[in-house]
Amino acid sequence: MYSTPFSPAEARSARARVGLTTAQVAQSMTACGAPAQPGLVEAWEYGSHVPSEQQLFVLADVLWCSPTVLMGVEPRTLAEHRVARQMSTDRLAQLIGMDPDLYRAAEAAQRWSGDYRQTKMLVEALGLSLRKLIGVMGQVDELDGLLRSAIEGRWKAHVKPVTEITTLNKTRVGDALRTMHAEFAEFSERYMGHLVARNNDNRLKEVAAERSAYLRRLVDHFWDLIGEAGEVPPFNTVGR
Repeated sequence: MYSTPFSPAEARSARARVGLTTAQVAQSMTACGAPAQPGLVEAWEYGSHVPSEQQLFVLADVLWCSPTVLMGVEPRTLAEHRVARQMSTDRLAQLIGMDPDLYRAAEAAQRWSGDYRQTKMLVEALGLSLRKLIGVMGQVDELDGLLRSAIEGRWKAHVKPVTEITTLNKTRVGDALRTMHAEFAEFSERYMGHLVARNNDNRLKEVAAERSAYLRRLVDHFWDLIGEAGEVPPFNTVGR
């Protein structure tokens, strides 16, 4: 079951910034239609309880901050992007023209299955970039797998499948894959060089650790290389 992300530390900091006591926060929330007691606000701030989505929305309004601040994380999933925009599941489903049950199922599965029109409406409603949409659609692991295969083998053979997932320009994808393939090959060459030279185990471990770190952020590095095209909304084909 989905649980709304919440950062007690950020909640405490946000309240301190506006100079309210927990009693004043509770009073303001109650006046806004989300009844709360000071003890509940304190429980949120010290991590023993987590506010519901509606309580989070009202708390953000009372503390003059965005829900994202109180969530304490950069939205990645469909549900987190929706919460960041202070929308209920029913409201968002209505905006994009999807049956609410189907929309909730998409959030639960963490995989988007809407048609072109619904996807376009979703992007507009949540302010998604292409990079974020890939995450929302549940295709990050698939992209990661393709990138791994590309850097370990024939990168040119993976331009088409990566392009199909990302909808990016083939030339742009090819440039990124070629660069990543060369970077990864360098790790292997360095490792073998140290191995042949019989360097100490510590240096070999350092190179192996660098390689592991590179693989862990493979998708992020791909988007870094893609640059601006990954940060704009999809369906805008200029420069893609």
